Amino acid sequence: MSATELLANTLSPDASIRQNATSSLEAASQTDFPQYMSMLSNVLVDENTPLHIRNAAGLALKNALTARESTRQADFSNRWLSLSNDIKNKIKNDALMTLGSSNQKAGTFASQVVSAIAAVELPAGHWPDLIEILLGFVNNPANANLRIATLQTIGFICEAIKPEILSLRANEILTAVIHGARKEEPSPDVQLAAIHALFNSLEFVRENFDRDGERNYIMQVVCEATQNAAVAVQVGAFECLVRIMSLYYDKMALYMEQALFGLTVVGMKHQDERVALQAVEFWSTVCEEEVDLALEAQEAQEYGDLPETESKFFAKIALPEICPVLLQLLTRQEEDAEEDEWNISMAAATCLALLAGAVQDGIVPAVIPFIEAHIKSEDWHYREAAVMTFGSILEGPDPAVLTPLVNQALPLLIDMMTDSNLHVKDTTAWTLGRICDLLITTIKPDVHLHPLITALVNGLHDSPRIAANCCWALMNLADQYSIYYEDDGEIPQNGPLSPYYEGVVQALLRVTESAGNESNYRTAAYEAITSYLTQATPDAIGVVQSTIVTILQRMEHLLSIQNQIVGTDDRNNWNELQSNLCGVVICVIRKLNDGIQPLADRIMTLLLQLIQSAGKTSTVLEDAFLVVGSLASALETNFTPYIQAFLPFLYPALKAHEDTQLCTVAVGIIGDISRALGEQSAQYAGPFMTVLLENLQSDVLNRNVKISILSCFGDIALAIGPSFEPYFETTMGVLRQAGAVEPNPLDYDLVDYVGQLREGILEAYTGIVTGLKKTEKVGLLLPHSQNMLELVHRCLVDDERSDALTRLSYGLIGDLAECFQNGQLKQLFLANWIAAELRSRNRMPDETKKTMRWAREMVKNATA
Repeated sequence: MSATELLANTLSPDASIRQNATSSLEAASQTDFPQYMSMLSNVLVDENTPLHIRNAAGLALKNALTARESTRQADFSNRWLSLSNDIKNKIKNDALMTLGSSNQKAGTFASQVVSAIAAVELPAGHWPDLIEILLGFVNNPANANLRIATLQTIGFICEAIKPEILSLRANEILTAVIHGARKEEPSPDVQLAAIHALFNSLEFVRENFDRDGERNYIMQVVCEATQNAAVAVQVGAFECLVRIMSLYYDKMALYMEQALFGLTVVGMKHQDERVALQAVEFWSTVCEEEVDLALEAQEAQEYGDLPETESKFFAKIALPEICPVLLQLLTRQEEDAEEDEWNISMAAATCLALLAGAVQDGIVPAVIPFIEAHIKSEDWHYREAAVMTFGSILEGPDPAVLTPLVNQALPLLIDMMTDSNLHVKDTTAWTLGRICDLLITTIKPDVHLHPLITALVNGLHDSPRIAANCCWALMNLADQYSIYYEDDGEIPQNGPLSPYYEGVVQALLRVTESAGNESNYRTAAYEAITSYLTQATPDAIGVVQSTIVTILQRMEHLLSIQNQIVGTDDRNNWNELQSNLCGVVICVIRKLNDGIQPLADRIMTLLLQLIQSAGKTSTVLEDAFLVVGSLASALETNFTPYIQAFLPFLYPALKAHEDTQLCTVAVGIIGDISRALGEQSAQYAGPFMTVLLENLQSDVLNRNVKISILSCFGDIALAIGPSFEPYFETTMGVLRQAGAVEPNPLDYDLVDYVGQLREGILEAYTGIVTGLKKTEKVGLLLPHSQNMLELVHRCLVDDERSDALTRLSYGLIGDLAECFQNGQLKQLFLANWIAAELRSRNRMPDETKKTMRWAREMVKNATA
């Protein structure tokens, strides 16, 4: 069968034909990769082949070069780079030739192939003349299709490759892209491709933005493009302005004054919603930037510094212009809008909330007249917009400014829960939820609480969307009251919700009996139940105990009917319910702690059945395992009777290297069991250490799981103390090797990973050192102390280190010093860097400062 036929069959409506063709192509790629790639390339470049088949060929070429996971991507890149130059050049030339195809769509397929090859070759220093070739194509006035496809290619390359690799060619790329985006360009399709390419290149043209003349020209071209006759170009231009604002805020004052204020306000009123959405997004971005800058300024002031970037207060200046437009856009709701459909009234509400954060108290007088004028309007659009406005401005202004308004509005909002319009009720429930979350002190227990809870509980019987918002409001009520009424860390015997506890939890349990989960309302009810049980005051413990019995009955019932499950939807529903139930069980175990003991047998029996029945459904397995972990933590040594029955399920999960999440949870359970059993876990330490060390050798296991394994070594060592000796040397060797990994400063992902890796190593060292401290085996640490302190030094000289890493570093210095108070490590502790670090004047959280002072004291004793 020819390549064309095979590719055609991958698009067949017949599943078996489709499957066979896909398998044949997969086999071809495995057995003879060079031949496979050449075959696809021949199809892509052939102008006589039907378009949909050329598309399939382009897609297959791209998929042979790109992968989401970094390890697979590395394999794909190496496989391509190991091809002979003849084959690579042929495929590249075919793809470049197809860019100029008489069929514009074929050019788009080719642009994805060229950019996929570029993403592999350019970082490796190959294909040095590619950008030059593409720039030549862009300047070819004779072939508009070639120019469009080339600009698309440049855009894809800019998106796929790290900015620093392309920054040397920034000038040429920018010149080509801007040339295509100019208003003088006759083809709107070329303009659109150029605007999209500009959007993707904005990050690495930073140097060009630093130069006034070049920045002025770029801004001029983009601003002119917002007035283009083609709506798609206008949308793309506003998208560019949004990105420019987030990347180059500090350089925007002049343009805001001269053009952007006007352009964006007019854009927000545009009759085409796609343009209006982007213009609103522009102001959302301005507000987000200014909220962040206000936080930075506040932090800098606390430390007596100046902030790096100062706010220009664009939102405050523009408030009189943009606020009325946003309020008007709020009234453009659609009667039958889908819940997750992003439309102009939703965008306006989001922008208004961000605006409240940026201008704070200034938003209140700007919106109150609108709310007062329309909250009782006959037209539901205005009534809902007024409530939405009120809900949107509750975060940002000073609570003292909002409190009288909320006090005045609460009775009216509670009444509006019986409004005749579904949208109004939905937004009212959301607004009440926001008040419960952000301004709990305005809800007076003796005045508002009874009518509020009555309205929210009644709302649980309404449409799924309203029920979900009522669950959220009830959840916020429990969470925020518990924070507000906690007196100096002491849990009060009762609280304002005490009289309602049983009724609310029963009402939520009735919601969770629903067979479906539209708008996530059943899940929201389970989350609310979890909050009520977690925050239960001592007088409501009876409700916690009766609820856990109900939940266990439901789990048992689900297990009994699992053989009746037919189809994927039923299975997904069953899995989701089991996950929800597990979540409630975890919160009750944490609440009752060792008081869960009477139910432990029943819970563990259920969990073992659930783990067996869940098969390969990892989310249910993860949830069941998390329950086991919390039960171990609560029962401590009383968990011992269950271990032998559980271990046969734990080991396969630890060996499920492909399933990152499950493996992480399984590693965490080893830590839970070790901490729970303390010294008694020594009998399991051997098999645990064996499987963990094997996992570290795996090529498939996600590297983040390996970090949690290193931390787990610390848990085991801390639990069993001197009994860790048989595994000590191997573990220290592994940790030393892991600690030697140095990041490439240009690879941000790797920098981030190495930071987390070092945290894991320091956690392991801390567990090992603390486990051996004050035991006869403490001397084991002496030969490794220098290496540990060298890693600490490397961590502390890293400007990008996290607070957690700093605290762990200080803690480890202190632990080692405490182990050897008789001068055994005196010379190491007298190193200048230790003295300098332990007198650090850098900003740090109080907890870290406390650890540093303690470490300083320990070092002082160890060097006396």
